Amino acid sequence: MKQRLVVIGNGMAGMRTVEELLTAAPDKYAITVFGAEPYGNYNRIMLSSVLCGEKTIEDIVINNRQWYLDNGITLYAGEAKAVTRIDRKNKKVYAQDGTFAGYDRLLIATGSKAVIPEIAGNDLEGVISFRDIVDVNKMLSYSRSYKKAVVLGGGLLGLEAANGLVLRGMDVTVIHNHEILLNRQMDRPAAKMLQTELEQRGLKFKMAAKLKQLLGDENGHITSVCFDDGSQLECDLFIMAIGVRPNMALAQEAGIYCERGIVVNDTLQSYDPSIYAVGECIQHRGATFGLVAPLFEQAKVCANHLSAHGVAEYITLPTATKLKVTGINLFSVGDFQGDEHSESLCFTDPAIGIYKKLVIKADKLIGAVLYGDTTDGSWYQQLLEQEETISEIRDALIFGKAYAG
Repeated sequence: MKQRLVVIGNGMAGMRTVEELLTAAPDKYAITVFGAEPYGNYNRIMLSSVLCGEKTIEDIVINNRQWYLDNGITLYAGEAKAVTRIDRKNKKVYAQDGTFAGYDRLLIATGSKAVIPEIAGNDLEGVISFRDIVDVNKMLSYSRSYKKAVVLGGGLLGLEAANGLVLRGMDVTVIHNHEILLNRQMDRPAAKMLQTELEQRGLKFKMAAKLKQLLGDENGHITSVCFDDGSQLECDLFIMAIGVRPNMALAQEAGIYCERGIVVNDTLQSYDPSIYAVGECIQHRGATFGLVAPLFEQAKVCANHLSAHGVAEYITLPTATKLKVTGINLFSVGDFQGDEHSESLCFTDPAIGIYKKLVIKADKLIGAVLYGDTTDGSWYQQLLEQEETISEIRDALIFGKAYAG
C-alpha cells in the first residue's frame, strides 16, 4: 500500500521535489498537492519575461493540470484550497474551504512573501508587489491605461519590473535606499555601469532615497510618492520590490520550529521527522534562499530521502546572481568585497562596457563580479565552489578560462 505524501505549495521548489520523487520512487507515494493559485506549476522567475513581452503565461507553465492527472497526483488549486491548518497530532492538513487530506509524510513548500514597507498609503489601489501571475496581469493592465510607475527597490526583482514597464511604454522611476544598484550583488564600478546602461534604456533613478508616505485621491488610488527631503513623484502604479520573507506562519501555528524560516537539517527535515520543507520558506544552517538554483538542489536531496535512498545531504553553496534583462550581462558570486587579507584583480574597458573583478584569498578565488562579458562566469563559480588553488594560473585568471585554463 502506498504511503500518503501531502505537499503544501504548488510552486517550483515543491513540484521539482515531486518530479525528482516520481523519477526515484514512482510507486512509493499517493501524492496530494495543495496550491493557493488556480494554476498548475509555473516558472515564477520568468514572470519578468512575461512582463516585458518576451514570453506569454502559457510559455512559462512547467506542469499543466494534465500532468498531475497523468502522474496520479490529486491537485487542489485556488484560493479556497489554500491550507490554513496543519494538525500534526492526527497528521492531517485542512484547506480554507474545509478540504482535508491525511499524510504519512508532509512537504511544506510555501515559498516567500513580499516585504511590505511600513509607510502610510501602502494599502492604496495601484500599490502592488511583483510575485505572481495576478501581479503581472495587473501591471500589464496599468501599462495600457496609465503612464507613471514607481518601483521601490533597486535589486534584481525591482530592476526587472522597471525594465518591463518601460518596454510597455510607462514612465518609470526606480527609488533605492542605497547609493548604488544591486548593492548586495555588485561593487560600485559595475553598479554604475549598469545604471548608465539602464538610463540609456529610459529608466530613471532616485538613489539613496528615504520614502516618507504614499498619497492617494478621494477614490483611494495612489497619486504620488513623498520623500523625507520634501520632494514628490507623480505615481499611477507603485511596485514594491524590496525583498521577500519566508512564508512560515502556517508552520509556526502548527508548532514547527522556525527562526527566520522553517528550520531544516541537511536532509531537509524539520524538527518533526515526518515533515520536510524546501524552497524559500526554509532556513538551513542560518541561511534563507531567494534564488532558484539552491531550491532545485534542495529538491534533489529531499526527494532522495523521501524515496528512502537517504544518502544525499544538502550543502549551501554560493549562488550566482544574474539579471534577466535582455542585452545586459552581469554575473556575481561569492564575496566580491573581500577584506584586509584578500586581494582584488580588476580589468575594465569602459569603451566596450566590460568590467571584471576577482577576489583572491589564500590562493583561492572567493568572489567575482563580471559586467558586459560573463562568458567565464560558470568557470569562476566552479573554481570558487571547489576551492581550487589558483596560484599557477593567477596571472592569467582575470582573462578567463581560454587563457588560464
